[in-house]
Amino acid sequence: MAENNEDMRTTLVHAGRGPQYRGNTVSPPVHRASTFLFDTLAEMDQASKTPFRGVFYGRNGTPTSVAFEDAMAKISNAHGAIATASGVSAIMGVMLGLLNSGDHVLIPDSVYDIVRRSADGMLARMGIEYEYYDPVVGAGIESLLRPNTRLIYLESPGSGTFEVQDVPAIVAVAKARNIRTAIDNTWATPVFFRPLELGVDAVIEAGTKYIVGHSDAMLGVVAANELTYGPIRQAIRDFGAVVGTEEANLGLRGLRTMEVRLQRHFAAALEIATWLEGQPGVARVMHPALPSFPGHTLWKRDFSGASGLFSIELANRDPAAMTRFVDSLKLFKIGFSWGGFESLVLPAHPERRKVAVWTGGPVVRFHIGLEAIDDLKADLAAALPLIA
Repeated sequence: MAENNEDMRTTLVHAGRGPQYRGNTVSPPVHRASTFLFDTLAEMDQASKTPFRGVFYGRNGTPTSVAFEDAMAKISNAHGAIATASGVSAIMGVMLGLLNSGDHVLIPDSVYDIVRRSADGMLARMGIEYEYYDPVVGAGIESLLRPNTRLIYLESPGSGTFEVQDVPAIVAVAKARNIRTAIDNTWATPVFFRPLELGVDAVIEAGTKYIVGHSDAMLGVVAANELTYGPIRQAIRDFGAVVGTEEANLGLRGLRTMEVRLQRHFAAALEIATWLEGQPGVARVMHPALPSFPGHTLWKRDFSGASGLFSIELANRDPAAMTRFVDSLKLFKIGFSWGGFESLVLPAHPERRKVAVWTGGPVVRFHIGLEAIDDLKADLAAALPLIA
């Protein structure tokens, strides 16, 4: 795909809306299909030779999912994009597409818990060696490389505690050894961070979050360079992690307003995070856009914004106090995931880490939704005395 130099706001509105997808309507219609018909066997045979182009069979994609993939490729400046059934299937598609039995992969110790579970289960059963590393190691990751290291996995910021990784430094080490890199970019989305432009090979987005934006669909996508696109797409096709047509359509719809929503999430979360820094009972606030945060310099260098997700560390180490605090919140609802219009709260568990050992107090993660900032502050202010 040719490099896209237009403003991201314009791309989000127009990508995936070519006449081949929408005819004379504003948005592409929803195509529900499992079987596509051919006029001759020769036509079917020809299509089978290029199953990743156009439509061939429902598991390979529909016109709706192809439109979404084309949009994500353009937004990410990728060679191509692959839509999947969820963020986790996108992650495992990258792993299984780029790794074989006997290979070694490095994974940050701040990784999303489900990735840890998948590594401890699926990768181990497949004979793939994996090792967790300190997410702030930077160029020092070179000391962890083995002769069989084939992939360095990144997640920046990290889950729960938001460590910002030195992506350019890690990529430079990887490229010098011909090792592939992949990153989970769900927190920032392509609106605020574009890892492919820093040399990362494959970028994973849990479209369930900000791309869909309304907490009503499961969706994943991988945006990849030319080197990794083929094997990742083949792996995802082989284990059947196909995206549903409705979900692809909701992803397309969400793209149109994603930048507007993210700017609101960013501004509201930063204001609330700044306010929380001065509240009793809060030991520290973990938000990359705060000047006090250890990874702020890297965030400022590589990112153009921040999302609505951050955490606080509680000064009170009594788990019962944390429970009372979370349970007493009214506008912040308890629930997994994030990235929708609603504010959410959930305990994080950095104590499960193996390398970057957590020695701090309980951690509570917030997603700041689109509600009025003053109302969210009032909700928090009423609960904070329970942890003071």
